Formats: sequence, structure tokens, C-alpha cells
Amino acid sequence: MSKIKHIQARQILDSRGNPTVEVDVITENNILGRASIPSGASKGKHEAFELRDNQESIFFGKGVLKAIQNINDIIAPELIGKSVLDQICVDQLMLELDGTENKKRLGSNTILGISLATAKAASNELNIPLYKYIGGVYTRSLPIPLINIVNGGKHSNASSIVFQEFMIVPVKANSFTEALQMGHKVFYKLRSILTKKGFSTNVGDEGGFAPNFNGIEDVLDHILEAIHMANYEPYDQIAIAIDCAASEFCKNNQYDYSEFERSEKKTKDLIKSREEHIHYLSYLVKKYPIISIEDGIDQNDWEGWRLLTHEIGDKIQLVGDDLFVTQVKKLNEGIEKKVANSILIKVNQVGTLTETIETIHVAKKNKYKNIISHRSGDTEDSFIADLSVAFNIEQIKTGSLCRSERTSKYNQLLRIENTLGKYSFYSKWN
Repeated sequence: MSKIKHIQARQILDSRGNPTVEVDVITENNILGRASIPSGASKGKHEAFELRDNQESIFFGKGVLKAIQNINDIIAPELIGKSVLDQICVDQLMLELDGTENKKRLGSNTILGISLATAKAASNELNIPLYKYIGGVYTRSLPIPLINIVNGGKHSNASSIVFQEFMIVPVKANSFTEALQMGHKVFYKLRSILTKKGFSTNVGDEGGFAPNFNGIEDVLDHILEAIHMANYEPYDQIAIAIDCAASEFCKNNQYDYSEFERSEKKTKDLIKSREEHIHYLSYLVKKYPIISIEDGIDQNDWEGWRLLTHEIGDKIQLVGDDLFVTQVKKLNEGIEKKVANSILIKVNQVGTLTETIETIHVAKKNKYKNIISHRSGDTEDSFIADLSVAFNIEQIKTGSLCRSERTSKYNQLLRIENTLGKYSFYSKWN
């Protein structure tokens, strides 16, 4: 039984150039496990607390030196000598040290860094792949990628589109490798179309293009054009998924589509009631090959979620992100109220690997689909790729096909496929 010998934390930079936490866990056999923590731009109100220094003179208040100090001075001394193979014990001890419901004392970024690094150290200690260490002998399939192609909302400083993400889904790929090839072809066809029309091809936080489109349907029309130019059939071969991030533009129970307009214009038809907003989403699903909508309704609007689920929940995937924030308590509330049918899984929303796994199991038990997800401010750490394979998760969101913090996850999944074989791909949507 190998024990933890040393824990060391440091401040590094994420994909937006902001500080984040990196943790090394070293065993008595000098085996290293290293993890770095992502951060979101649009965050659910009920996410676990992310600890920042809030000193404006240092990284504009975004430093994480308090988190580093908590690791080195408070948590590390309690974990030295504990078994690196006892993930539940390690996570539970940190939760007890924190003692708050949302990890406000020590910070979720503090606790999660150790939690993930411990799992990596354990898999390295046993000399088995991380996905197999976490998931065990039943690990057998790779997820379908939801490939980011256009960024809007808080993920872009240039685009005026209120919805946050537009993704393509290679539903008829026969392997993960083929899925990426299909996505790559559509991504670069879209780039060619945008270039010819004089649009910017700069990318947003998650690697998708972020030109100043003329509204949501203009985005979808361009994506359809790219799918056709790539010689794929919309819906049958490549479908579309969107992340509305509705909590970012819902004010006083109204959905303000002009919230992210770069001009000062405010027109009445861009401010929709809950019912008008739901009607518009239903219209988009009928008009375009959309098979998944994430955060279509504000995180606190349970009645809106009930209405949306009743309207289109039997037709497409409805994903709760800000709604559930990867927490069992919130997911159980949604199950009881019969809203949504899928959950986005983000490890830093809840703060430990153990709690993340518990949420995944509750979702599976209640026939909610799981989608493993990155964050808009991410690192080259590919942990979520292994996590998706560990529990045979149906789908993964890890951004576009550019920027190393995005491609690192895809590359790890390609390595895993090379080990498991191409027939390990989760090749069915429903």
C-alpha cells in the first residue's frame, strides 16, 4: 500500500492567461501525479466556490496564492502518510477539513487539485491507464465528441451572438478517429466560407470561430452550408448541438437576446418572455438539425425548464449545466421535477473526483445522459478524457479542433482508442 509522501502546489496559467492551481502528489515510491484546474467564464450560481486572492494589483485579483497556501499549509500535512490508493478517504478528509457546503473555506480549486492528482498518482503507482484505474474492468467505450465550431456569449469578445456555443455532432462516425476527421472537415469548410465572405476567422475562448454574425439563424445557416460543402447529410451524418447559457441573458424572467449586442440597440423583438423564448427554441429544432440544447432555460427557472421539457424533451437532448452544476442534490431535484434529460459533468463545479463519480452514477441510474465537459478557461491537463472513458460516458465537450488545451483531450482519446480498438467507440446517439 503506497502512501503519500509529499504534496506540492504552484500557481500556473490557464488558456486565458489567468492564474490557476497545479498540484503534484508524490508517493513514497517517488511516483508523481500532477493535475491542473480549469475555470469557467459563465458559472452557475450554485457551483462550488473557486478561491481567488482578490488583490487587484496582482493578476487583477485572479491570483490563487491563497489556494496554494491552503494546500501546502492546511491540507498536505493531513494527507501525508495516507494511502494514495484510497481516493474516497482522501476526498472525504478534505471535505471535513473544509467543513462548508460549497467549499468556501478552502476553495474547490484547492481541493480538486489534490483530488485529481491523487488519482493520477495512484494509476501511475499501479502502472495502469488512468481510465482503467478510475473505471475498472468495465471500461470499454469512447464518447461521441460535441465539437465546438462557433463561439458566442461570454466566450467571445467579438461575436454579438447571445447563445454561447454552437457544436457539430458526428452521429454516424464509426470510430473516434473518424468522428474527429468529420468534425475537422466541417470546421475548415466553415473557415473557408467565412474567409470568402470577409468574416473574421479569429477564434473565441473554446476555439470556435467568433465573427459578427447577423443573429442565431445566420450562424446555423453557415454551419449547414459547411456541412453540405463537406458532403455530409445534416442530421443523418452530422447534427448540431447548442449551448444557450440562458442564465447569462435572463433578467427578471425575460430573455434578452440583445444582451451581448456590441451596439446600444435594444429592440422589442429581442426581449422575449419565457414562453416566447421556449417557442423560439422549438422553432429552431424544427428548422435545423439540432439534437441537443444545453442550458436552454435560466438555472433558477424551474417552471421554464418544466415547460421546455414538456415542449421538446421527447424530441431532443436537453442538458442541465448551470441547472445541476454536477451536484447530486441539484440533479435529484431535477429528476423529481422531471426536467431535462441529460447532465453536463464538470469536475470543478463540485470539487472532488468522488463527488463527480457519485453524480455520474445517479444520472445513469435515472437514465439521464452524461456529457463530460471542459471549461472555457482550461489547461493542457487531459484528465476529463480518461474520465469519459472510465464510465463509458456517451458524449464529451472539449472545444474546437484547435488550441492545445482543447486538442490535448482529443489526443488523449485518440491514444486510448489506439489501445482499446476502434470498435470501442460509442457510436449510437439514442
